[in-house]
Amino acid sequence: MAPTFLNYIAGQWAECQSKKTFPNLNPANTGEVVGLFQASGAEDVRAACDAAAKAQPAWAALPAPRRGEYLFKAAEILESGLGKLAEEMTREEGKTLPESKGEVKRAINIFRYFGGEGARQFSYQIPSERENVFCYTLRKPLGVAGLITPWNFPSAIPAWKMAPALVAGNAVVLKPASLAPLSAYRLVEALHEAGVPAGAVNYVTGSGGTVGDAILEHAALRAVSFTGSCEVGNKLHEKMNGRKVRIQLEMGGKNPTVVLKDADLDYAADILVNGSFFSTGQKCTACSRAVIEKAVYEPLVEKLVAKTRRLKVGNGLEPGVDVGPAVDANQLETDLKYIEIAKKEGAELLCGGNRLAGGAYDKGYFIEPTIFARVTPEMRIAQEEVFGPVLALMVANDFDDAMRLANCIKFGLSASIVSHDLTRVHQFINRIEAGLITVNLPTAGVEYQLPFGGTKESSFGMREQGPLALDFYTETRTVYLKYTQ
Repeated sequence: MAPTFLNYIAGQWAECQSKKTFPNLNPANTGEVVGLFQASGAEDVRAACDAAAKAQPAWAALPAPRRGEYLFKAAEILESGLGKLAEEMTREEGKTLPESKGEVKRAINIFRYFGGEGARQFSYQIPSERENVFCYTLRKPLGVAGLITPWNFPSAIPAWKMAPALVAGNAVVLKPASLAPLSAYRLVEALHEAGVPAGAVNYVTGSGGTVGDAILEHAALRAVSFTGSCEVGNKLHEKMNGRKVRIQLEMGGKNPTVVLKDADLDYAADILVNGSFFSTGQKCTACSRAVIEKAVYEPLVEKLVAKTRRLKVGNGLEPGVDVGPAVDANQLETDLKYIEIAKKEGAELLCGGNRLAGGAYDKGYFIEPTIFARVTPEMRIAQEEVFGPVLALMVANDFDDAMRLANCIKFGLSASIVSHDLTRVHQFINRIEAGLITVNLPTAGVEYQLPFGGTKESSFGMREQGPLALDFYTETRTVYLKYTQ
């Protein structure tokens, strides 16, 4: 019998009012129900938002270093259960166990980092042009923050939204993705065990349309941070357009890796494999386009295809597996749909392209890592986010042509270049239309202590992660104090 997990509202674990639940399935073995979660309704969300609003004044009044102490304590609790948490993540989301361990460690580090920010939150003291006047700034929390998170990083993304929101003094209502709610549950559980005051953290599961909309409609909401698809993010933006609520949107990507003719080809192939296929390509920062200078195109593609064919696809709990399953049937269908679209548009299939079947593969949503050649900019495979292990190869005549191809999309999340040429590298950094830029590294693989976010249609609002994350969750007050009369 699968365990049942509850909502967390006003410091208490509670069933939703309808008493209904939904299953969280293992995408590598759909016969396994990882857990049953609350199919919450608008009334449950109202209770959570009301609890956050009630807790807000006292939580904001607590000194920031003391707020940070709860994050430190929660980090210790999470670290003590690292192995269990990683296994649960692999079972609910599908990524390999080493990837899950890395993500849980990252969530722990995020809690510790922002716990420390409680004692480092800075203000400014600025000289006044008037005598005997002392000028400075201070930060104040916004108020209740709604956090809507995706399934692909089910621990790290809730952590990097909750931690800065909490240490800045905001009470939060977290709505995790229904495909992977257990990892976020464990974060909230750790905060509960750390003794966080009732109402400062609230956790409600259920459908995005019901729970997400109810969060957005609550009168106490002062900020909403969303990570997910462009379609949903744009609808959220439209819905909030009439309200003075701060909005942060992290959405899609169609990220290029540019490989120049001076690159080490084995190294470049490894970077492409890592960025395109690890985590089953289910990262907003995954590489989905390789823009390769013509002079090295053929030898690089030969190495790339050979390395891709050696990847082992399977259950992420098994040793030696490189690529896990798609997260669910819908994502698998989307992957296969885009593969067929690419074929019809004239792209050349070099490897992969099929759902894997037979034996253990029949239990889950497994797909071969896929590479297409002869991809042109107008093709949908070159323009639209697939969110799966599908890589489009494009040939560039020279560096300027590579920049044209890299930038001719509506997205601008991440981009990388592989080259020894420092002149070209700096030109790439200055000209690429992306918020995250890597050199001789995959497009994916960011660190918690640095800002995260994109340009163009990929992002809206202030940056997440690093010290800038606090800007979104706070407002600045300016003080002019004359100390004589």
